[in-house]
Amino acid sequence: MKTNKIKVLDIDFYQQTDVVDVSRQLLGKVLVTHFEGERTSGKIVETEAYRGPDDKACHAFNNRRTNRTKTMFEAGGVAYVYLCYGIHSLFNVVTGLEDQPHAVLIRAIEPIDNKTLMLHRRKMTTVKPQLTAGPGVLSKALGITTQYTGLKLTKGIDAIWIENHGEIVEANNIIASPRVGVAYAKECADWNWRFRIKNSKWTSPAK
Repeated sequence: MKTNKIKVLDIDFYQQTDVVDVSRQLLGKVLVTHFEGERTSGKIVETEAYRGPDDKACHAFNNRRTNRTKTMFEAGGVAYVYLCYGIHSLFNVVTGLEDQPHAVLIRAIEPIDNKTLMLHRRKMTTVKPQLTAGPGVLSKALGITTQYTGLKLTKGIDAIWIENHGEIVEANNIIASPRVGVAYAKECADWNWRFRIKNSKWTSPAK
């Protein structure tokens, strides 16, 4: 279901306290970057929820505070971008209230604006799922790097923000499954906190 209203997500959206619900709500929203006068964007089709301090898969498990995770303890509405395997910048949205270290990893998007620039950034020639189906590749396509960690997402005139284009993804069109690459998290690895839009070719492969 879709309406014609477009607006930038505000602070109230990000400061909801149920990160799992926020992770679902982000499906269908549009992630936007605007660097050096160039807008790129894509519809969010896959997310994962991480809930500190009780989630063993979360960087802030047991309220762990480091130079990297301190951003997670800020009030919701900022970007948390970290480097994975020393190569991939992974973009997360911090949610919840201050000192409530919750975050949603954006795992895949369906390209919308400026696919030509996305292809250039990814050194690709053809628009296909490999362009943005995965958290590392979507960040590269959108130009997101770790320099943007801590950036406020609520201004709508800055470098990165998320828009609501009026699309509502109904529960029966959402696939819930365990998160990717968190086997170390013991019982938490089995939590169905990975969410994908059903039948979207832009989601990363099932695990």
